[in-house]
Amino acid sequence: MDIVDLRSFYDSPLGKVAARFIGKTVRARFENCIGQSVMGVGYATPYLECFRGEALRVLAFMPATQGVVNWPASGLSSSALAEPTMLPLPDSCIDRVIVVHALEIAEHPRELLAEIWRILTPGGRLIAIAPRRAGLWARLDTTPFGNGQPYSLTQMRELMREALFSPTHWTEALYVPPFEAPIFVRSATLFERVGAKLALPGAGVLIVEAMKQLYRPIGVRRVGLQQLQPVLGPRPVGIAPS
Repeated sequence: MDIVDLRSFYDSPLGKVAARFIGKTVRARFENCIGQSVMGVGYATPYLECFRGEALRVLAFMPATQGVVNWPASGLSSSALAEPTMLPLPDSCIDRVIVVHALEIAEHPRELLAEIWRILTPGGRLIAIAPRRAGLWARLDTTPFGNGQPYSLTQMRELMREALFSPTHWTEALYVPPFEAPIFVRSATLFERVGAKLALPGAGVLIVEAMKQLYRPIGVRRVGLQQLQPVLGPRPVGIAPS
């Protein structure tokens, strides 16, 4: 989906429902960002607005394949078009990152997470949101969560491990069916409450919070010892052998 489709979805009643339930989890995990730098990767602007009043800076980077939209609507723009695997930022400059509508469409998701690891401060935290493979939202392409590569819990855990992130919290969201019919939109809160309480298997997205490991492991390379010639006795310097 391009930027027009994403913006249209979040302007729809179903999109507002999705933003409310996912945003509630994001805000609960990043409850205090005073004086911190917060960044969104993908199409994260629906989940960044709540941080503008307290964070030191809030940035939104959107991939070139998707397109970019000016954000916020008023004032100086904090959004930019960027290659997610080559972000125009120095090392260790961002405290919190939200990744949404990015992992499932990334050609190289491990490289994307590696780049986020680079720009995160030591101990910085990441929230990654991705379509759940077994959920109904991933099976219908009428929403952004039905496009790209969905993930299972095992796949997401392995992806985080390979990118050197330590998961600290796992949860799910969007138990409401992905239909625009008013009956589903009106009953969304009931679907979400019952699904979360009973841990039903039909959630639409996986949400993982992870912390940056401070040190990358260094691979050990075995080097063969140089073959040494035996020395039978001392030889004076400058005297040729007879």
